Amino acid sequence: MPIHQEVTINALPADVYDALLDSETFTRMTGGRDARISPEIGGEAALFDGAIQARNLELVPGTRVVQSWRAGNWPDGVHSVVRFELVEDGGKTKLVFDQTGYPDDAESHLADGWHKMYWAPMNALFDQP
Repeated sequence: MPIHQEVTINALPADVYDALLDSETFTRMTGGRDARISPEIGGEAALFDGAIQARNLELVPGTRVVQSWRAGNWPDGVHSVVRFELVEDGGKTKLVFDQTGYPDDAESHLADGWHKMYWAPMNALFDQP
């Protein structure tokens, strides 16, 4: 079953887009866990000290990020698709997130993990003076 989440991020869509695709910003957002992210279509990403591998499938600056995404503990060849849609909403971003194609037993962990590892840290990053 797909994971669908909608959250408000306390930043403009261009800033949220950059947080998803800029290695330094993503590393800072995740408390220093290394991220190496290519900001190019077809480019690869290694996130959270390499625990997550991704490849950029579609990039629309300030609007959309679509990635093939997998956790290192998933069976070989299993990749999900994650989609981040960014919509400006009164100086903030409405982020609409969807994920499909993950192992059945990973759904609960993933659904909780997006809040814990992405949305809360991203809002904390942008709430800093």
